[in-house]
Amino acid sequence: MNIIKKLDYNAPVTLTFTLLSLVALLLGAVTHGKSNQLLFMTYRDSWTDPLMYVRLFTHVLGHSGWSHYIGNMLLILLLGPILEEKYGSVNLLEMILITAFITGLANNLLFPHTALLGASGIVFMFIILSSAVSLKSGTIPITFLLVFILYVGGELVDAVRIHDNVSQLTHIIGGTCGGLYGLVYSGMKGGGRKK
Repeated sequence: MNIIKKLDYNAPVTLTFTLLSLVALLLGAVTHGKSNQLLFMTYRDSWTDPLMYVRLFTHVLGHSGWSHYIGNMLLILLLGPILEEKYGSVNLLEMILITAFITGLANNLLFPHTALLGASGIVFMFIILSSAVSLKSGTIPITFLLVFILYVGGELVDAVRIHDNVSQLTHIIGGTCGGLYGLVYSGMKGGGRKK
């Protein structure tokens, strides 16, 4: 038996996102961060620069190093296949793109002197969205509320108390997006639709 034939690309959006992030990380290492600055981090730039609009989406692929990459990808690889099975690959890709755009735009508008890179907004979206998989139309599980309060509330507290290189706003926006997606998709017939 050929083991390669038994391998299943079971979660194409999740696996492709992970691989693209790995490519971005390796490019960043080879170019000493220049590729990150060009393509994989978002920051306020001229609105006439076409790459600024690209970076609003691609900043989620960039990471500052191996530990940053591994920390985000472990959660994405853990939760992504479940979410992709529940909501469908196309829907999950839409959620990732929308969350990337909103977090990138918020960073550029609210923090004009701060660059943003990494998938933590997507991770928080995945965490909150995964707690919403049992949502049914007209009900809100207590577990969903507790996860939302603990994760998003914790980030609100950290935003006030801790001044570090972590973008709590990105985490809050990502978690809020995950909660909204969960509520929207729970209202659809069958708790979600696959594409």
